[in-house]
Amino acid sequence: MREILGRAVVAALVAGLVVAAPGTAVADAPVPPPPDPAALARLDAAPRPLPGVRARVPCVRSDGGGAIPGAPWTQQRLRFTDAWRFTRGAGQTVAVIDTGVSRHPRLAGRLVDGGDFVGSQGGLLDCDGHGTLVAGIIAAAPDPSTGFVGVAPDARVLSIRQSSATVATTAPDGSTTGGGGNVDTLAEAILRATRLGATVVNISEAACVPAADAGRGLAALRAAVRAAVDANVVVVAAAGNAGTGACVQSPDGQSSGQVVAPAWFGDDVLSVGYTRRDGLPAPQSIRGPWVSLAAPGSEIVSLDPAGPGLVDTITPIGAGRPIAIEGTSFAAPYVSGVVALVRARYPGLDARQVMARVTSSADRPTSGRDDAVGAGTVDPVAAVADVRPDEFRGPGPASVSPAGAGRVDLTDGRDAHSGSRTVALVGSAVAMALLGGAGLIVLVARRARRSR
Repeated sequence: MREILGRAVVAALVAGLVVAAPGTAVADAPVPPPPDPAALARLDAAPRPLPGVRARVPCVRSDGGGAIPGAPWTQQRLRFTDAWRFTRGAGQTVAVIDTGVSRHPRLAGRLVDGGDFVGSQGGLLDCDGHGTLVAGIIAAAPDPSTGFVGVAPDARVLSIRQSSATVATTAPDGSTTGGGGNVDTLAEAILRATRLGATVVNISEAACVPAADAGRGLAALRAAVRAAVDANVVVVAAAGNAGTGACVQSPDGQSSGQVVAPAWFGDDVLSVGYTRRDGLPAPQSIRGPWVSLAAPGSEIVSLDPAGPGLVDTITPIGAGRPIAIEGTSFAAPYVSGVVALVRARYPGLDARQVMARVTSSADRPTSGRDDAVGAGTVDPVAAVADVRPDEFRGPGPASVSPAGAGRVDLTDGRDAHSGSRTVALVGSAVAMALLGGAGLIVLVARRARRSR
């Protein structure tokens, strides 16, 4: 199955990028099949970049950008800047597999070209605008003129361009399809990110596939995701948006017989749904047993793909007016940023331990896990600050640079999740006190022995 990303309407590049796969829905979603190593070998036979790719439409435009004042509500709700007391993500490389990332000044010195699977222009061209928005949420540096900042501003971004609505692909039979990139190039991009040293992979794309076709059509992608996790890489993927491309969802919240990949590969992926300002899951956020957790994904502010400032709306390719930025595409990078913070803070944890920490520390819904938000809403401070002695078989928490660190203030009434964070911080303090007490006991014992 080599369905092309560009079949979705152009607004999908803002509402959540989709690789569409049309077909008949069936009643029940199957369990993902075991990875097939032979599927990876078959990828090597495909020529890259895709043959016959040519530019089709102009690049996305913004409305000038600028210095949007104040911190966005998403940032106030998550309060990930409180986690900077412990880490800002230094030493981590987050691969953004997307439409490319523009050379924005707030990513300067930390943006790496990972290549291009839909052309030959490289990963630092973003004609669609989607990848730059995603990268900004993950790692934009602070700027005194605005309150917006990325979750992990010391992390590097590895940009791999693997999809774009600005190209057309000519098949061997001469037919032309709008849009470049497919589930196999996505698999290849994951492997490339792994080989280039990514510690986190963000995939703000979703392949909505009829369940009957999923095992066969997604074999290569399934194998690539498992290979990444086995190589100690955390893969974060958008859960997908109903109404975008071929992605559908019935009124009662079911997925109408579809599976959504890579989100479907549950144990190997942190799959992210999205919530709105009221804290409730957005109706468009696709539900499923594979959803791991949620993050804010509406009224998004991020880096301007076409200039040095910020944007909170964007005019998609082919659209006549700007629209708000919303979708699971922009919830996923909040989780990727938190993963980068956790990996920097706890270098001894492997990929699955990091995934478990992020989900188990989420702010849980009152009714427990559900198919809309999984374990709950990501909680950056709880994920970073909670000390769990059973985790540490290798290096413990990394030392913290004072740069950017400050007093953690949990009294702000805008913080909807301060309870779990207080518990996390208190647990951290207690654990450190116990460690300090143990060290004091050892010191006293040594002095007693010397006296004798």
